[in-house]
Amino acid sequence: MDYGEAQKPELKKDHAIIRIRRIGICGTDLHAFEGTQPFFSYPRVLGHELSGELAEADGAPGFEIGEHVTFIPYFNCGHCIACRMGKPNCCAKIAVCGVHIDGGMVEYLRVPSYSLVHGEGLSFDALALVEPLAIGAHGVRRAGIRPGEFVAVIGAGPIGLGIMEFARISGAQVIAVDINEKRLEFCRDKIKVAHTINASAENVEAALSTITNGDFPTVVIDATGSQRAINDGFRYLGHGGRYVLVGLQKGDIVVSHPEFHKREATLMSSRNATRQDFEHVIRSMKDGRIDPTNYITHRVDFEEVKEEFASWLDPKNGVIKAIVSL
Repeated sequence: MDYGEAQKPELKKDHAIIRIRRIGICGTDLHAFEGTQPFFSYPRVLGHELSGELAEADGAPGFEIGEHVTFIPYFNCGHCIACRMGKPNCCAKIAVCGVHIDGGMVEYLRVPSYSLVHGEGLSFDALALVEPLAIGAHGVRRAGIRPGEFVAVIGAGPIGLGIMEFARISGAQVIAVDINEKRLEFCRDKIKVAHTINASAENVEAALSTITNGDFPTVVIDATGSQRAINDGFRYLGHGGRYVLVGLQKGDIVVSHPEFHKREATLMSSRNATRQDFEHVIRSMKDGRIDPTNYITHRVDFEEVKEEFASWLDPKNGVIKAIVSL
């Protein structure tokens, strides 16, 4: 691809062209900017939290030109073992828009028609948030949360917040763990998390024991992407519990085998999301169980991205979600 002025793509068979209206900036984009995202090659056009208008389409029955849409940005082969098992989110040949292939920081983007998702009357802002929230919904579905369980979510960034929302919807007693007090305040004030722990100021294990009456959480979900936090998370897990890794880092997982074994614990990764998760997010927004406007803390026009992007990495700026408008 020529990384100068991008041209409007030509329509191909079984593809659609979206006129991009909103771009959400996520941790993957920021990690790519830093050079710490493990699946990247460069140069790369970023952007996979997207919404827009359907401009052209082939092989997209039920969709109308001009309607608001988003799409599932994990393009799968349809033939590998994961796809045959109904897990296109971890396809062996997956091509994630904005990660493995160029993404949506463009005016027009061509995507496979099978990836389109109806906007269901939601705003462009809300639709740009469906993908990151679907990551959280998928992690919660992987955990198989039962009503009343204590669920500790480590990391109160956008993905962690989405995990907390869907854990709450599943009936969990949610515990937020982070080192940023402002983000913990956000958890309490905006998404009504009853229990928060500041890992920089408290003994996390002691606090978890107190909150859970000595049982410890039966579900721990990491959303930090921090090697230290991921390794520490094993200690927070109750006997018989499940540990789900949504966050991703480049190093090795280090765990005490006897401690893990005696708990008969389950370790799972959670990658991307499926159409089922996207639809769950959209229903939750339409039903008022999730307010997407809570997440948007920064807005810029597309022309301002180059000047503003680096500032979104600084925790002092209080970014939860930056949205780019076209």
